[in-house]
Amino acid sequence: MASFEEQLKALESVVERLERGDLSLEDSVELFEEGMKLSDACKKELEVAEGKIQLLVDRGRSGMKVVDFEVKDGTEANGEGK
Repeated sequence: MASFEEQLKALESVVERLERGDLSLEDSVELFEEGMKLSDACKKELEVAEGKIQLLVDRGRSGMKVVDFEVKDGTEANGEGK
């Protein structure tokens, strides 16, 4: 799995290629689909990071503790962890 930074760089490349406007319609649509997948992956990673930060801030008053949390698609369980 690519890192967030690698995915973001790939997304930037997709946007640059689409903005040039020198692709066929079919290639543009295909590249747009790839960009949407990259965008979704980046957004999900940002949501996970944001959730972890919020949990640390919320729990920081009673002692720092990392816990798992549930994201919208349910890929992580809510509860005590690490």
